[in-house]
Amino acid sequence: MKLEREGIVFQALLLIHIPVVCLFTAVSGQSDSSSSVVVAGYNVSATAGSRVVLQCVSGRMVWTRDRLRDRQRVVHWDMYRAHPDYAMERVLDMFSAGDQRIYNSYNLGRVGLSPRAFRDGNFSLVIKDVTMNDRGLYSCNLHHLYCNLYETVRVQLNVTKSRRKEQRFWDGHKAVYVVLLGSTVVLPCINRRNVWTDWSNEEEDQQVVHWDRQSPGVRHDRADRLVDLYASGEQRSYGPLFLQRKMNISSQAFSEGDFSLSISDLQYRDQGMYSCHLHHHYCGLHERREFQVTVEAPVIQTTLPAKALPSEDKDTSKAESPRVINVILPDQRHHFLMPLGYVLTSFLLLAFIILIIILITRRRTTKEFYPQSSMRSSRSPSSSEEYEMDVAEVSACSREERRFDYKNNLRKEKVHMNTQPKVIDLDKEMQKFSK
Repeated sequence: MKLEREGIVFQALLLIHIPVVCLFTAVSGQSDSSSSVVVAGYNVSATAGSRVVLQCVSGRMVWTRDRLRDRQRVVHWDMYRAHPDYAMERVLDMFSAGDQRIYNSYNLGRVGLSPRAFRDGNFSLVIKDVTMNDRGLYSCNLHHLYCNLYETVRVQLNVTKSRRKEQRFWDGHKAVYVVLLGSTVVLPCINRRNVWTDWSNEEEDQQVVHWDRQSPGVRHDRADRLVDLYASGEQRSYGPLFLQRKMNISSQAFSEGDFSLSISDLQYRDQGMYSCHLHHHYCGLHERREFQVTVEAPVIQTTLPAKALPSEDKDTSKAESPRVINVILPDQRHHFLMPLGYVLTSFLLLAFIILIIILITRRRTTKEFYPQSSMRSSRSPSSSEEYEMDVAEVSACSREERRFDYKNNLRKEKVHMNTQPKVIDLDKEMQKFSK
């Protein structure tokens, strides 16, 4: 009994879990589809007062719905033979509102698709009584002409005569089926997206394009809506009337696929990030293109008036009209502050260089002065004594020189006195000199 109760509880939980998972998947799919993906970004610069066009073109948004809408979806199976002639051949094709068309009479009644393929999303190919001639690379091709969608699934089919060699595996690029000769094989091709299985005429499933604008510093989720354009022809403009008149989209946007936004009389307040959102709910298309618009100051072009050549018949009686020169000064303050900043920077740089030169000069002068004083102070007492001894020796030498000179003078006087009768005592004179 206990095991039966546990089994009943488990089955109940499983039945509750399955709807919850399905609901969660559907909600997450809707949230993902509502968000757009940025596919391109552009930087646009234009001068104030000019006209700028933000290009937003997509061929997938062209309105092509008609009465033959059921023929817009098609599936076809092709086969590529590796040998002997390496040829590609069409096996069959099927439209969403039509019957199957088999191209080779040999495959009639042997190859086919499920009649409910475009309802349940199962486009698998069934091959009965497999032969060696069925070997090759098969491709399942899904085409949605209205949504411009193309998807392909490839399957490699090999045939063997041994039951032990039957297998199915993935080689990294495609599925590989090895089947027994004469058996029945189903080559898988399953796609249950709503775009392949359902077609809706509801209003919310039509195409819609809208333009947003983000001012500098504003987040994407707080952008201002500018224009809404629906495939049914309805157009909604937002903001003040003057803003609606200067920003518009062509009325033939959905027939041409051109959803470009034109802005006339561009001003500085028009700067910001512009976003072109393309939504096709049925086809699952959600794209966004961003344009960073920058407005620049107009270029002032001065033109000199043409000077007339001097003429002899010039009428001098007419007074010349006064010449007026129009000078347009920019109203921004930074145009005046920039030159002043350059002057102050140059002055500070010059003062810094002069200060460096003064410091280097003073450093050199101090190095030249202090070594001499240190040499003088470093003299020892022994060097002073030697200096005194040298002075004493010099004084003694000078005395001897004086004595020698005096003796020579006396000899000269003696020679001179020899010619005279007076006698001079030399020893007495020397004693006098020594005293």
